[in-house]
Amino acid sequence: MALDFSEILVVGVSSRALFNLEKENEIFEKENIVGFRKYQLEHEDELLEKGTAFPLIQALLKLNDYVDPKKPLVEVVVMSRNSPETGVRVLKSIKHYKLPVTRWAFSGGEPLSPFLDAFDIDLFLSKDEKEVQKVIDNSNCATALIYDPPADYNPETERVKFAFDADAVVFSEESELIYKTQDLQAFHKHEEENEDVPLNDGPFAELLKKLSKIQEKLPMTIELTPLRIAIVTARNAPSHMRVIKTLRHWGVYVDEAYFMGGLSKDKVLKAFGAHIFFDDQEIHLDGSSKVVPCGKVLYKSDSPMKKFDQKIAVKNMSEDNIAENIETDKPNED
Repeated sequence: MALDFSEILVVGVSSRALFNLEKENEIFEKENIVGFRKYQLEHEDELLEKGTAFPLIQALLKLNDYVDPKKPLVEVVVMSRNSPETGVRVLKSIKHYKLPVTRWAFSGGEPLSPFLDAFDIDLFLSKDEKEVQKVIDNSNCATALIYDPPADYNPETERVKFAFDADAVVFSEESELIYKTQDLQAFHKHEEENEDVPLNDGPFAELLKKLSKIQEKLPMTIELTPLRIAIVTARNAPSHMRVIKTLRHWGVYVDEAYFMGGLSKDKVLKAFGAHIFFDDQEIHLDGSSKVVPCGKVLYKSDSPMKKFDQKIAVKNMSEDNIAENIETDKPNED
C-alpha cells in the first residue's frame, strides 16, 4: 500500500538552500561538471556549513517529536541536481547535523521540477531561479527563490515561525495589480467595498491552510502550538479587514498579523524571529533578507503582474538611456 502524504507537510529543499554550496556552485559554473565532480570527491569528508533554509528545516522536523512517530506531521526531501556520487558530501553533512531526513532525490543534472509531484512536495525551496520559475509555471506547489543567509541570525530552536506577505503570496495578485496600475486610493476603495468577499487563493494559500491543519494536530491548544504563523503586509486600514475575514472564511488560524502601511518590514520580522519570510517584492526582501531567512515568490511567466513589471522595466531602461544620451550631448563647459 502506497504511503499517503495528504495530511503531512512535505518540504522539498535543494541541497544549496539547505547548505552553503556557493563555492561549489562557482566551481561548477567555471569548470563544469568535470571540475565540480573532482572537487566534491576530493572534499567528500569536509562538512558543509548550514545554509539559509537549515534553521527552518531543523525546526520543522522537531514538530514530529510532539506526535506518534508512525504519524509524522512533517516530511523533508533533500533534492539535488548532484549525482548520487557527488551527493555523498551532502548525505554526510545531514548525518552530522542529525537531521532525521530519509528521502533524497539526486537527479544527476536533470531539472528537479518534474519530480515534485512524485514526492508529493507542498513547498519547494531553491537558490536556482530558473528551476523556481519552472515550478511556478508548471506546478501547484508553493515555491520560493531563497536568498543568501542573514548575518548574525540566531533562530529560536523550540518553535518554528513562518511569515507571509499577503497579496501575490497568500492571496492572488488581483488587488495588488489595482494598486500598481491605478493608485493607493483606488486599492483601498476596492478592498473596502469588497470587505466581505473572500480574496482568491495565491500561490501559498494551500501551504498556509496545511500549516493551520498541522497546528490543530499538535497536542496543545492552537494558541500555544510551537508552530507560529504571521502575516506581514504593506496593507493598512481600511484594506486590513478583507484579509482577516478571508482567513476566517478559510478556517485558518494566524497567530500574528502586522499591517505595515508601507513601513519597512525588516524590524517586525526580526522581532517576530521568522525562520522564513515569503514576499514577492524585492523592495521588501532586500532589507528583510539581511535579518531573517527569506524567499522570493516569483510570478507566473504569463501573469498580469509579470507583464506589468516587464513593462515598467522597459520604461525605466528607456528613460535611463534618454538621460544618458542627454548627459553625453551636453556641451563641454571648459
